[in-house]
This record gives sequence, structure tokens and C-alpha cells, in this order.
Amino acid sequence: MKFVRFGEVGAEKPGLIDDAGRIRDLSNHIDDLAGISLDPDRLARLGQINMSALENVDRDVRIGACVGDIRQLVCIGLNYSDHAAELNLPTPEEPVIFMKSPYSITGPFDDIALPPGSTKTDWEIELAIVIGKEADNVSRASAMSHVAGFTIMNDISERAWQLEGTGQWTKGKSYKGFAPLGPWLVTPDEIADVHNLKMRLDVSGERMQDGTTKTMIFDVGHLVSFVSERILLKAGDIIATGTPPGVGTGMTPPKFLKAGDAFNFGIEGLGEQRHTVVQG
Repeated sequence: MKFVRFGEVGAEKPGLIDDAGRIRDLSNHIDDLAGISLDPDRLARLGQINMSALENVDRDVRIGACVGDIRQLVCIGLNYSDHAAELNLPTPEEPVIFMKSPYSITGPFDDIALPPGSTKTDWEIELAIVIGKEADNVSRASAMSHVAGFTIMNDISERAWQLEGTGQWTKGKSYKGFAPLGPWLVTPDEIADVHNLKMRLDVSGERMQDGTTKTMIFDVGHLVSFVSERILLKAGDIIATGTPPGVGTGMTPPKFLKAGDAFNFGIEGLGEQRHTVVQG
């Protein structure tokens, strides 16, 4: 199943994508795609609803982030072997965890605003895990039973803020709009192999990232288990799993986003996002 949230910012409603690609309104059945509504069993029951009985939604409606009321946005750094190689960094021996503010989340087609004075705003397409039920020190074997599904996130980063000066990465990754999420929440049964998905990202027509989840160092089960040993995960929490090669800071010379750029990216089976970069 593919779930979606639609409507103006702060007033999004839950929906389901039908076989024809149309949005069907689920708001008579659940209030939002958030919290306990993301329990895998609850999502499965929603999938049994007669689609023809659900109201069609206007195709021109705004699409919001595919999960509401997100409390934690956990990120994994350097989790693709070929990305670590492009930065001339060693392969991590365990997942590198950092946090990103949930207030950085925005919709999959909203404008991306550059922070005032920013000169080094960069991109990172990522597979995102959506937690469906509480995970507290869970095993790798049971980890997937805690997953509601998967979506696309971009870990947009202001590299000067992130890497220059003192402090942790979070300060360069949490500006408003720096975590576009969606368009769909895709349940695991829709994906044949989450560790074999093509990923690509274009900036103004130029292919920057062209990778695959095959090169992830730590797989989904490992990440959910590892994070849950250290951080209590609740339904609606997000784990962003890292990025393949092709980030701007790894290029010679480096490349960064600028106002006016068309910013598009997608993951096989999970849809695509399209943004315009504007000056904030």
C-alpha cells in the first residue's frame, strides 16, 4: 500500500493511492498518518477498505510530508560504502548516529529555501524508515515487525554550518525545510527488496547522485535494532539511512544548491520529489 498526506500546511489529511495512481481520502477512517495509526496491523486493515467507497481527491492538491506529528528524526551518517570512499573516510565499524530537528521536515514538492547567507547548501537523497510501533532494544530478527514502511527523505545540509567551527553536525542539518519527506509511505509488502533499490538525484537537469541501496553498510534490520538499543523509538519516528555517492561537497570543485535550481530526486518504488530552490 501507498499512503499519502494531502492539504495545506498544518491541515493535512490522510489518503491512500489507488491502482490508478489517484489519491483516495481516508479522513473518515483515521485522523492522520501519525502515532498509533502507523501500527503495521492498523495499516493493513486500512488496505482492506473498499477503494471505490473512498472519495477521490483533486490531483492539484498540495502533498504534505507522508507522516504527521514526527517527534524524532534520527539520521545515520556514512552508511554507504561508496559515499565513504568519495569522501576518503574509513568505513564505520558501527552506525554513526546524529539527530536532525523534526521542524526541518517539509513536503515532497514544497520550495526549498536557502538560509540567508548560505553558500554551501548540499543534498543527500536517503531511504527513510518509518517506525510503526514502539521499538525498545529490539533484535535484528524482530526489527521489521516495528516498521510501518519506507519513504524518501533528503538530508539537506549547510556544510559550512555543519563542518566549519565547533560542535556537532546537527547545527548544519536542521534549518526549516531541510528534510523534505515523501511523497508516499510505502508498506514493506510493496517492496521486493529494500536493499536493492535504485536512487537518483538531479540538480537543474544534471545527474548528481546515481546509486543503489545495495551499497548500504548496515541494513534496515541492523539500523532499527542498533538505534533502539540506544534511543527509544515510537510510532512515527523516522530513521534516515544514509546517502550514496554524489554529494556536492565530494566533487572537485564542490557544487552546492543555488536559488533557481530545479531539485528532483527519487527512489525506485517510492516515488519522486520535485522542488524549486529559493532564497530564504
